[in-house]
Amino acid sequence: MLPNTYDSQNCSIARTLEVIGERWTPLILRDAILGARRFEDFHSSLGIARNVLSARLSRLVDEGILERRRYQDRPAREEYVLTDKGRALEPVLLALLTWGDRFAAPDGPPTLLMHEACGHRLEADLVCGHCGEPVQPGGVVFEPGPGGGTPLAFRGPGAS
Repeated sequence: MLPNTYDSQNCSIARTLEVIGERWTPLILRDAILGARRFEDFHSSLGIARNVLSARLSRLVDEGILERRRYQDRPAREEYVLTDKGRALEPVLLALLTWGDRFAAPDGPPTLLMHEACGHRLEADLVCGHCGEPVQPGGVVFEPGPGGGTPLAFRGPGAS
């Protein structure tokens, strides 16, 4: 059985999952990227229970991914706006979308990503920031970083 948290793992993927790994959270973030701001926008889009949505939005605010902003005083009403930290999750969600289009959309992508600047279709690809070359699956080496000790290096049976 999986533990409730990944606190014991010194891994950035595990730490990210602590924040956004709950099943509704990526969909809430998707809707925020698409422009949803108000509780009712998220609720009507997702069909999520109101108490669950409220808890997820509060957690995202606590984590600094969303910011609560008042847009009306009487009655008091607030909206949820992505912070810079929240916007930085967009490439992560686009990578999930690209994977889903390839492996989980038998009838083709339900939504096409278009590059606003040139108008052409976009896919989330990992590119080396130094040489500009695309990084292929299996083309990454894990080395110790300043915040860790032993790098992730499992290469057991069946590893590529």
